[in-house]
Amino acid sequence: MENEKKTAEKQAETVTISRAEYEELKLQNQWLLEQLGLAKKRQFRSSSERIQEGLMDQLGLTLNEAEAYAYGTKSATAEQIAVKAHVRKRKSGNVLEVVPDGTPTEVVEHRLPEKDLVCKVCGSQMEEIGKEVHRTLKMEPPKFWIREDVYYTYKCMKCERETGEANLVKSPRAPALLPGSFASAEAVAHIMTQKFVMYSPLYRLQQEFNRQGLKLSRQTMSNWLLNVSEMWLQPIYNVLHEKLRKERVLHADETTLQVLKEAGRPSTSKSYMWLYRTSGCAEQAIVLYEYQSTRKAEHAENFLKGFSGWLHADGYQGYHRLPENIRVVGCWAHARRKFDEALQTLPKEKQKDSPAAIGECYCSRLFKLEEAFAELTPEERYEKRLEQEKPVLDALLSWANEMQAKTAPKSVMGRAIHYLLEQWPYLIRYLEDGRLELSNNRAERSIKPFVIGRKNWLFANTPGGAQASSVIYSLIETAKENGLDPYRYLLWACGMLLP
Repeated sequence: MENEKKTAEKQAETVTISRAEYEELKLQNQWLLEQLGLAKKRQFRSSSERIQEGLMDQLGLTLNEAEAYAYGTKSATAEQIAVKAHVRKRKSGNVLEVVPDGTPTEVVEHRLPEKDLVCKVCGSQMEEIGKEVHRTLKMEPPKFWIREDVYYTYKCMKCERETGEANLVKSPRAPALLPGSFASAEAVAHIMTQKFVMYSPLYRLQQEFNRQGLKLSRQTMSNWLLNVSEMWLQPIYNVLHEKLRKERVLHADETTLQVLKEAGRPSTSKSYMWLYRTSGCAEQAIVLYEYQSTRKAEHAENFLKGFSGWLHADGYQGYHRLPENIRVVGCWAHARRKFDEALQTLPKEKQKDSPAAIGECYCSRLFKLEEAFAELTPEERYEKRLEQEKPVLDALLSWANEMQAKTAPKSVMGRAIHYLLEQWPYLIRYLEDGRLELSNNRAERSIKPFVIGRKNWLFANTPGGAQASSVIYSLIETAKENGLDPYRYLLWACGMLLP
């Protein structure tokens, strides 16, 4: 009997271990399937996290029940907002609707020669009675030419005859853009625009110039960009930096950058391009980039020294270690993205009424309400948020706490719930002031031009080049945000003291 009992206990222990191993393998298999689904989604599907059409309506009852669960029988509903119908003007194909006002027009008249103005019927002279005008848009490659500034010298002949000393006067000479260089403000501004606005690497510009007969090397153009950035653009950048730190609401983000020749680091090391910009409440938009070799929080702290207010950011913990006078505001776009990723790992037939869909729907409802509040004053928006969005937030928190106990922590859905609860103090901070925004999309849109450019030129050669790029990008993106033409703005910035 004793042996049978030990055998039974051993078998039970083996079964218990087998079940534990089975559950572990099951979770591992689920994780692998989720990763496969996410990889397919990133490669083949749209990157938008907007909830699928019809899913919001399907889950509306579920959300109302969740809100009722948190607040009794009263549920929060958004006011009906009337949206003006949009009528798209049909394009006529007229070139005058394409070009800006003041575009020069070249008029070429086509008249018959005198010999062809004789009527073939009666032989009389024909008279002009009308005309037809056909307009076309003409273009030509960028031109290049040499400008020679000739400065004359004058002397007083009388003084030379009477005293033997000539009284000399020279024409005042304008300072060169770069002493000892043949660079002009127009040439440098054009190269900057092509590289940092049109994302054309310098080697492509060199090839294009060579096809036109201009033997301008990459090294020469690179030196121009570095020196002009330091001599002419950096002072403007410094002024914008001072103005930025006087704002009360800012946005921040960062992305990776590879710098090949950085002292003490291998060429494969990750460096970072940080971005700081004003929010929608600022009178003047300012967008500034800063190159740093690491992602340490001290870089943000040093750059924002003197700033006091709210800083929109993503979930990077480095921002949460900033001084107390900087209140970090979380990004609901990131929170929604986590639920969207969890939703995309499910088969379509299981997406409806799934926890991932409910979580995404909660986030999408907040964005929908924000669209309705877009035209309100900050004070009105603050009141509306407390009235209509606060109940949605409280219901979401209750739902998330309940779901956390039912969800595997390492699953995509578990990570979405964990991110939401971990970031909750920062995510709800936008309720503190009507000037704050629901997401950090404003910063992500501003850093996107740099990311697109990086795909073309891939890396920076030296830290000096990365720093120059940050300054040039800053002025270009600031100009674009303020409705200015980047080329003309750079032309002014490069040639403030030139004729």
